[in-house]
Amino acid sequence: MNLIQIIRAKIPRRTLLGQFMRYLFTGGLAFLVDFGLFALCLYVFEWHYLLANLVGLIAGLVLNYALSVGWVFTACERKLEKKKTAEFAVFAAVGFAGVGLNELLMILMVDYFGLQEMLSKMVAAVVVLMWNFGGRKLILFREKKY
Repeated sequence: MNLIQIIRAKIPRRTLLGQFMRYLFTGGLAFLVDFGLFALCLYVFEWHYLLANLVGLIAGLVLNYALSVGWVFTACERKLEKKKTAEFAVFAAVGFAGVGLNELLMILMVDYFGLQEMLSKMVAAVVVLMWNFGGRKLILFREKKY
């Protein structure tokens, strides 16, 4: 068994806790993409931290959607499954609200409280992870398949 098969077998897909654990794993991967692009844009390209943050967040959003519908919420009826554009739009709307929350938290922590950018990014990511899981679960993936 490879790592993916072990993770699939060990993390239940039908329980809320199992879905949250899968979302944490998915969110972790999306965060690595987000954080990596953020660091690249901030330190290599020397972009403003808010622009660097936005680039990372958008890349993470796309990865998160693909993994959420393909792995995290497979035990749920997808309310807009047949309307993929609408489904992605709602998924993205929750994510963009999360982007706004993330940007606000970054401004507060960096500009007002003087915290370091990378530490602020990590704190904001945890808060937004909870927002995104809850919003997406309640709006798009609420019903269980029978």
